Amino acid sequence: MDNALYPVLFLDYLKHSFPVLNHVAARVPALLVITFSLTYLNYRGLHIVGFSAVLLAVFSLCPFVVMALLAVPRIKPQRWLFVDFKKVNWRGYFNTMFWNLNYWDKASTLAGEVENPGETFPKALFGAVLLVMGSYLIPLMAGTGALRESSSDEWSDGYFAEVGMLIGGVWLKGWIQAAAAMSNLGLFEAEMSSDAFQLLGMSEIGMLPAFFGQRSKYGTPTISILCSATGVIFLSWLSFQEIIEFLNFLYALGMLLEFAAFVKLRIKKPDLNRPYRVPLNTFGTLLLCIPPSMLVILVMVLAAPKTFLISGVIIVIGFCLYPFLELVKEKRWVRFIPEEPRRQVFGVPTESQLDEEHGHESSASLLS
Repeated sequence: MDNALYPVLFLDYLKHSFPVLNHVAARVPALLVITFSLTYLNYRGLHIVGFSAVLLAVFSLCPFVVMALLAVPRIKPQRWLFVDFKKVNWRGYFNTMFWNLNYWDKASTLAGEVENPGETFPKALFGAVLLVMGSYLIPLMAGTGALRESSSDEWSDGYFAEVGMLIGGVWLKGWIQAAAAMSNLGLFEAEMSSDAFQLLGMSEIGMLPAFFGQRSKYGTPTISILCSATGVIFLSWLSFQEIIEFLNFLYALGMLLEFAAFVKLRIKKPDLNRPYRVPLNTFGTLLLCIPPSMLVILVMVLAAPKTFLISGVIIVIGFCLYPFLELVKEKRWVRFIPEEPRRQVFGVPTESQLDEEHGHESSASLLS
């Protein structure tokens, strides 16, 4: 679902140079052309996505480093303290901040692949937090410190291009626009690849119908890519803030479930072997989860009625989809990839039973 953000952000940067993109008649065709073009590149193969990832990252960060250096002589620290609380959009502030700083929990899925995660993970996460904070704070401090306070009303998504022009000139504005555009396109490609191959994997283990596992002559999952592109088109009619709010609401629900599972596993299986163990007792882990849970709930409470409605529909569909797929599999209305049959010896657990038992323990250890 994140994928729907990137074409929107791409056009938000370009609209400062091409005001025609503010009009629906031009914006909708542009979104469709971008989505179809990038979907085709994904269809052609993963090598395109992988080869460009590092180059796009370097190219995207360079203009912001240059902008920060050029802004140093013009920075007035007192401008950082200027805040007009009457004009603060708290819903947009918390949702944007939450979206920019979430998904740290995904690192836990790699804990089993890391040597000595008890020492490695805290160091890696601490370094990653510093890098993320620096990549956000340095350009923001450069822009807000170098420009007059009255310009705060003009800040919106895509405004960094204008900041670059005011600090460095038209050349820096063009560079930032190009970097932001390429960054969003790269993120779109990477996200679509991961989403499509996730559907492919679910199909190969029998969770989804077999047609999701169909591959093109380039080795890419054709139907899965089309499903991902359809979701992008469906959400692209929303604004940037609306999409973020919608994503945050669903992610917040998932985070609350993770916190609950974390505490429950500490209570039910305190002696379970864990790749990394939070150095707190059960009561300490409960206290640790309270502040982020309050922030997550705050983000959900600030959501608009439209977000509650759309998220509610998605949740209901999710609850109904699993039993429906089981019924489809049982009635054989569509083909599912069958599980490989295994011969069982009396009194000896099968490989699948061992895998399932090991999988439950591994999943539990990563959560706690």
